Amino acid sequence: MQNTNRRVVVTGIGIISPVGCTTDEFWSSISSGVSGIGELTSFDPGDSKFRLAAEVKGFDAAARLDKLTAKKHDSYVLYALAAADEAMQQSGVLGTVEPERIGVYIASGVGGIQTLCREHLAMLEGGMRRVTPQFVSKMIINMAAGVVAIKYKAEGPNMSVSTACASGATAIGEAYKTIKHGYADVMICGGTEAAIIQLTIAGFGNCLALTQSTDPAAASLPFDRRRAGFVIGEGATVFILEEYERAVARGASIYAEVVGHGATCDAYHVTAPSPDAKAISRAITLAMEECRDVSPSAIYINAHGTGTPLNDKTETLAIKNAFGHDAYKLHISSTKSMTGHMLGAAGAAEAAAAVLALKHGIIPPTINLNEPDPDCDLNYTPNVAVKADLEVALSTSLGFGGHNVCLAFRPVRD
Repeated sequence: MQNTNRRVVVTGIGIISPVGCTTDEFWSSISSGVSGIGELTSFDPGDSKFRLAAEVKGFDAAARLDKLTAKKHDSYVLYALAAADEAMQQSGVLGTVEPERIGVYIASGVGGIQTLCREHLAMLEGGMRRVTPQFVSKMIINMAAGVVAIKYKAEGPNMSVSTACASGATAIGEAYKTIKHGYADVMICGGTEAAIIQLTIAGFGNCLALTQSTDPAAASLPFDRRRAGFVIGEGATVFILEEYERAVARGASIYAEVVGHGATCDAYHVTAPSPDAKAISRAITLAMEECRDVSPSAIYINAHGTGTPLNDKTETLAIKNAFGHDAYKLHISSTKSMTGHMLGAAGAAEAAAAVLALKHGIIPPTINLNEPDPDCDLNYTPNVAVKADLEVALSTSLGFGGHNVCLAFRPVRD
């Protein structure tokens, strides 16, 4: 039987995002209310109604990695490699752990969809012989996890999960349990996505999930009565999780301890959340099992907060179900107001925001929250960051198909 009582800590975080291509840049932006949303530059949207995106800016894969790697992989893999590199350098764990005791769980919502669309077009224009021999290895959803494992000789558990927009959070939660139950000592985990292309925007737009706003300051509007859909984003976030005793023994710098993971399913609808919010509430309650002694005023929740009419109303109800009247004492915000919706990478990026808020004692704001919705009447930290003495940080993530994930973090306590 595996040991089920091992503690798990975060010893590294790497981020590629619309608001910065390092963890420090990301935190500086979201704590200052800086938005990464702007007009589409990846392609000409033509007469499309959907003209905004939260694109990664200033990322040079050849310079950050190398020219050959930049040519060999889809952008979703390159983002993951760069984020993993930053996280590994921060952690200092490389060379301290046996290969079979380090694993990789890196998730994605859609994987190499840029490659899929590009090679499909090549085939239509020139026939089957025009499809690159690297098509499959660049497109499949597990390749980010595979390539990161190859780079770091990580021979332990390896998996790529897809729970839609909860994917990154799912990967971190499952990695936490893998270490907790003794199947690995170190896990490289998180989420990555590079899906700002015509097909994806058309698909989300035509199912009424995207905003049609052309004003970046009035587009991604979590918990605001004007909200009318999300803004698509991209990027990657990678965590290094490590067994507590070994991290302390080697003198690692520790961000926080992972103390909870709740995962449930609405089992209700392919895109809409269940209106009773019971499954989301249960995910939060499960994640909070080891944190019942904490005052609600010392808790921060980085909400999923997509800025869609149904999500924000339902998530508000879920938080009320989980905390009762104490829900009004919580600190809550949605960093999607700045990063847009990073899809399969969102849960990992927002877990990082929660950990960084806990570390710095600062609640990042929900920017452009100027007209609060009466149905979303909790403390969503409008427009300006606030300082707070925090003891717990939660991150909630919800995905199409009814997937719900909540992660819980605390400062390390001896």
